[in-house]
Amino acid sequence: MTTHAEASAGSNYHQAELDKFAALANRWWDPDGPQRALHVLNPVRLDYLRQRLGPANLDGCRVLDVGCGGGLFSEALARAGAQVTAIDLAGELVKVARLHTLESGVQVDYQIKAVEALAAERPGSFDAVACMEMLEHVPDPAAIVSACAALLRPGGRLFLSTLNRTPAAFALAIVGAEYVAGLLPKGTHRYADFIRPSELAAWVRDAGLRLEDVSGLFYDPLRQRARLSRRTEVNYLACAAKPEA
Repeated sequence: MTTHAEASAGSNYHQAELDKFAALANRWWDPDGPQRALHVLNPVRLDYLRQRLGPANLDGCRVLDVGCGGGLFSEALARAGAQVTAIDLAGELVKVARLHTLESGVQVDYQIKAVEALAAERPGSFDAVACMEMLEHVPDPAAIVSACAALLRPGGRLFLSTLNRTPAAFALAIVGAEYVAGLLPKGTHRYADFIRPSELAAWVRDAGLRLEDVSGLFYDPLRQRARLSRRTEVNYLACAAKPEA
């Protein structure tokens, strides 16, 4: 198994991971489909951004959605008034995201592009960068954090969401969600790739950012509800700020 430190030369992704999520593309927007957990988590993640961005909220905010998948969070950001650029390396997912904008009328600039490549092209271009449920799926998550930081303007905010590497996360996110309840496709997650908040905090500091907040993200699969929590043992959100120039 490839570890975080063993990113393949010139490509910070696992092809098997891209293929796995691309196979879900046709049902990405089905609220009762394999990505139904994301449908439930979406409003909580959006509210978290609103709370941390301050009085201006998202209206007119230039936001980048990294690892956008089929566009669930990207469209939610755009509906909230943000000017959204969204990137992913899974072409099938980006195709679904683009097609959905034709139905919804929501404007999002979708691109098939690596975040590292975009950082080289457009440093300092965004007021906020969101990277949700992606870091645990790449070989070198620290490089993703660094690229996201480079894309932020001074004073911008980076928002991250991932899974903690704890026995509780293994029991709930893998055994419970994938194998017992069947809420997620089997093999969606690998426990070794889960990320402790202390590890994420170190990557954030190394990228030149200041960690402002870490909050738990509680998901109740039986009632299909989600909310912020003080407990970070399973899912959690984090916000980091880029210092003003």
